[in-house]
Amino acid sequence: MDLLHIIVLAVLQGLTEFLPVSSSGHLILPAQLLGWQDQGLAFDVAIHMGTLTAVIAYFRQDIALLIRDWAGSLTGKRKTPHSRMAWFVGFATIPAIAFGLYIKKTGVDDDLRTLAVITATTLIFGALLGVADHFSKRTVALDKMTFRQAMVIGFAQALSLIPGTSRSGITMTAALMLGFTREAAARFSFLLSIPVILGAGTLLTVDLFSSPVPVDWGAMTIGALISGISAMGCIHLFLGIINRMGLMPFVIYRLALGLVLLLFLL
Repeated sequence: MDLLHIIVLAVLQGLTEFLPVSSSGHLILPAQLLGWQDQGLAFDVAIHMGTLTAVIAYFRQDIALLIRDWAGSLTGKRKTPHSRMAWFVGFATIPAIAFGLYIKKTGVDDDLRTLAVITATTLIFGALLGVADHFSKRTVALDKMTFRQAMVIGFAQALSLIPGTSRSGITMTAALMLGFTREAAARFSFLLSIPVILGAGTLLTVDLFSSPVPVDWGAMTIGALISGISAMGCIHLFLGIINRMGLMPFVIYRLALGLVLLLFLL
C-alpha cells in the first residue's frame, strides 16, 4: 500500500464509522471503483482499532461510570441509570454477535461485498433514515430507554453487517422511530459501537494470526493513528451539530451516492 492509499482509507474509516453513511461500504468502494488492490485483513484490523480507541477515549467518563455501576449491580449494591444502560448495551449487542458469527461461518459475507448490494442498501436505508428523522417525535431522552427499546435498536444494528447499511445509520434510524431525540439516538449508537467494534476487531485479529500473508506494520500504525484522529474529530463535531443540522444532509448524500453507484451498475 502506498501512502495515499493508507491515508484515504484510514480517513474514510474514521469519518464514516460514526456518521450514518456506512464505513464498510466506503472502504469497499475504492477497490470497486478505482481498481485499488484490496487493503487486506491486517489493515482492516488496524483502522478498526483506531476508531475503537477514539470512541473509548471520547466517552471515557461515561464508560467508567457504566463499568463501575454495572459491576456494583452484580452484587445488588449499585442499581443506577448507568448500570441499567450498561446492561442495555450488553444485551443489545447480542443480535449483532449472533448474526456476525452466522455470516462468518456460512461465508455469505463475501457474497455481500458487492457493488450491487452496497447500492441497494445505500439507497434503501438512506431513505429510511430520512423518513425516521422527518416523522419522529424526537422527545424521548436516553435515560428513559426501556429494555425492549434497547433490543429493537440492537436487532437493527445486526443489519449493519450487510455492507452499505451503516451501523450508526440503522441504529439511529431505529432510535428515532422509537421517539428518541437525535442526540440520544447518536449517543446510544456510539456506546453500542464499542463492543461491536471490539468483537469485530478481535475476530479479525484471530484471522490475521492464522493468515500466511506478511504484515506491513508501518501501514497498520499509520492507518490506526489517522483513523483514530479522524474518528475523534468526527464524533465531537457530529454530536455538536446534530440537533441544529439534523440528519437530512446525510440522507441526501446517501441518496446521491446510491444514484451514482446505480449509474455504474447500469
